[in-house]
Amino acid sequence: MAALEEGQEAPRIKSFALRVGRMTLGQKQAFDKLAEQYTLDPKQACNFIDSFGRDAPVIVEIGFGNGESLAKTALANPDNNYIGIEVHTPGVGNLLAQIERSGITNIRVYHHDAIEVLENCIPEHSLAGIHLFFPDPWHKRKHHKRRIVRPSFMPLIAKKISHQGYFHAATDWEHYAQHMLKVLLAAEHFSNQNSEQDYSPRPDYRPLTKFEQRGLRLGHGVWDLIFTRD
Repeated sequence: MAALEEGQEAPRIKSFALRVGRMTLGQKQAFDKLAEQYTLDPKQACNFIDSFGRDAPVIVEIGFGNGESLAKTALANPDNNYIGIEVHTPGVGNLLAQIERSGITNIRVYHHDAIEVLENCIPEHSLAGIHLFFPDPWHKRKHHKRRIVRPSFMPLIAKKISHQGYFHAATDWEHYAQHMLKVLLAAEHFSNQNSEQDYSPRPDYRPLTKFEQRGLRLGHGVWDLIFTRD
């Protein structure tokens, strides 16, 4: 393949592979016990009412990591339904353990590539919001093309978010924050919730993670971007 020029996007490149990783006993037990109940089939279109057993606003979180933030958000907002997407198997197992431990009923999970799930499983204009919290920044210049937030990503999420729904990204890498802000400001159908066209304060629905709290104590920055779908 010919070398890409700076700023040029790679054609449909995955930023990750499905990873099993080393699971703790608790994660494995939760995965084996609960995956069938709470995970969704990435080969089929999702019917939200069938999946959750009710009709409620649906918010997707891309790359939920260990699931700590998603579990807290779902518990604090029981009137919403949440779909988490994660490729890292221990993270899925950890979230499933939290679901069982806390009696959470409003989370379902895709253990799959987020782009493929959005393209193939999520109905158009059906989401109240999409969350992308602390995605891999791919900080080396040669890997910037692997970042999920890029111009080609915006038409896809514009098709999935409903009118007046929102896209909320957060990162602790300033360069990635600058990149995302540039992409979002240039995207059609999206408006910055910050009237000064800058970063937004962290809303109450996004809980602070332990990692983030430690970074803030050390003086590290965190940047939130919240854009509304026109």
